[in-house]
Formats: sequence, structure tokens, C-alpha cells
Amino acid sequence: MRLLLYNIRYATGVGKRFHLPVPYSGYLKRTNGNLSQIIDFVREVNPDIIGLLEVDSGSYRAEKSNQAEAIASEIKQYLVYQSKYPSDSLARKVPVVNKQGNAILTSQKIISHRFHYFTEGIKRLVIELELKDFNIFLVHLSLKFRHRQYQLQELHRMVKDVNKPVMVAGDFNVFWGDRELQLFLAATGLRSANGEGQPSHPSRAPRRQLDYIFHSPEIQITDFCIPQVQLSDHAPLICDFEIHPTVLSK
Repeated sequence: MRLLLYNIRYATGVGKRFHLPVPYSGYLKRTNGNLSQIIDFVREVNPDIIGLLEVDSGSYRAEKSNQAEAIASEIKQYLVYQSKYPSDSLARKVPVVNKQGNAILTSQKIISHRFHYFTEGIKRLVIELELKDFNIFLVHLSLKFRHRQYQLQELHRMVKDVNKPVMVAGDFNVFWGDRELQLFLAATGLRSANGEGQPSHPSRAPRRQLDYIFHSPEIQITDFCIPQVQLSDHAPLICDFEIHPTVLSK
């Protein structure tokens, strides 16, 4: 089975154009041209599960269309999407920002899904998807160190409540490095699919490991790579894995 994790930055692109006429003005530009390139890349990877971070669900820059729906339609997969911000957040009242969210796409049968929201931070969404053989969580942690630590505590409790093998994928924003994750990994028993610690950010010259895929010991990673694709400020993560029938029967 193949998992693709990709923070697409709302398909706003990268490079000099993104910062013209003023820095970060690309966040306000129309994105459909770059989204087409992302769709072509996803189709080439041919993943069974896709974790998409920073998706525009229908602002003017995406021409009122949900980017995750557009990708799902093109590759014929099921879709679960939700806003990054809880319903009582001020961010839900701000134009463009209120159309920002995350999504999981999959060709597998979805048993159930849940939307969790952390109690701390601005970006609080956790998407939990239950599939036949395992559960997957998609997260995008806070930019603030203190909030990230609270969020990791809550994420630990969510993971421990699951009776199946687990994968946790997302942008963890651990600007202080892997040491931020040591307690979380020790408490959950999860392992990193990125055994060599390959960086994924920024995509033009990766030097930081912000994006992670963690997994239960029952899940065996058969291949992992971070292709140097520059359609977002993050490079994508591609993870191939399997769960042995003997493990599932225990």
C-alpha cells in the first residue's frame, strides 16, 4: 500500500512569482494552474492514501472549487475534508482563511471517520480515518512550541484509544528538531517511516524535517522517499508499507 503526504500550500506555488509584487503575495493569487501540476504528480505517484495539508476549499483564489475534491475527482478516490479551524474560531470569519483545511483521500473502503480539534493553538484539526486494517491520523501542528507540546499530549491520548495498528502523518512544525517528538514517540511506541531523517522543507533546497509519517510496529515500511518536487514549499513524502496477515489476526 502507498501513502502520499503532501502539504500543497493551497497550490499557491513557489519561487519568485510567489513573492511578487510583495513577499508572500502568492497566497492571494489564483491557483488552478499550479493545482493541475499537483494533480499530474499525484496521478503519477498512484497512491492508495493521500494526506493533503493546506487545501483551499473554495475561496476566490481556487475559483470557488474545493482543491481536494478536484484531486479526488481526477483520480477517482473517496474524500474526507474539514476546516483547520474549530467552528468557534475567529479564523472561520475571515475571508479566504475560512476556506483553508486538510483532507484525506483514499481508494480504500472507509469504515468511519472523526474530526478532532486540539484545545490549544490556531490550527487544531486532527482527521482520523478508520480503514479495514488500520487507522490513520492527519495533523498540522501549531507554529508555537508551547502549543505543539500540548497538542502532542492530546494526540497521544487519541492514538492510545485505537485498537488497530496506527499511522500518524502530517506537518509537525518541529522547528527545534526531533527532540520535540521524543516523549510522544516513547509514549505511543510509534516509529518514523523516515529512518534516515531526510529533510522535506523548503522544497527548493530541503534542510529541515517538518513532515513526518509515524507508524505502529505492526506496520512494515517497504520503501520511503522524498522526491524533489517543487510545486509547494514542502516536498512530498511517499511511503510504501504493508501489514502482515499474521499481525492482523492477533
